[in-house]
Amino acid sequence: MTFDVAAFYKAEFAEQRAVAQATEAALGKAFADLLASCVTSIRAGGKIMLFGNGGSAADAQHLATELAVRYKKDRPAIAALALTTDTSVLTAAGNDFGFDYIFARQIEALGRPGDVAIGISTSGKSPNVTLALKQAKKMGLVTAALTGKGGGDLTGLPQHLLVVPSDTTARIQEMHITLGQMLCGAIEIELGFVQP
Repeated sequence: MTFDVAAFYKAEFAEQRAVAQATEAALGKAFADLLASCVTSIRAGGKIMLFGNGGSAADAQHLATELAVRYKKDRPAIAALALTTDTSVLTAAGNDFGFDYIFARQIEALGRPGDVAIGISTSGKSPNVTLALKQAKKMGLVTAALTGKGGGDLTGLPQHLLVVPSDTTARIQEMHITLGQMLCGAIEIELGFVQP
């Protein structure tokens, strides 16, 4: 059987476009509400904490860096961090409490009321993301999640739930980084660092 590369190439782009259009149609209000919470937190001296596993861990690091360093242009730093980067904390928490608690323990240590905790899970079924958001909620943080596949276990948990309308992991991840970068750009504009 011959692999039709051209057909595969076109089909991937067609699916990506369809998911992007469905995401645009479905998540406008949820995006605006999350943006408002992030801006309120930053203006009040709070921070944004992002976390997830695998590709979602990479997204968490990418987005935290866009905020803490720069996105569109040089401007004052925005308080953001990824809970996926400290290998000593991750391995100690994993060893002492179990992998399910690697993010919840950091939320307990670093979170303050009014901070924003953003969990990223393509399936919505990552126990460590769910437990971290429960810990954040208990402590008075603003809770948010980026997910797909109908929301999974995250349905009804965070204050802000952005569910990409797809069951394909790759498409969900593409929309997560798109939404995340849009969030970074919109935060810069709302804080007055960049002209719209």
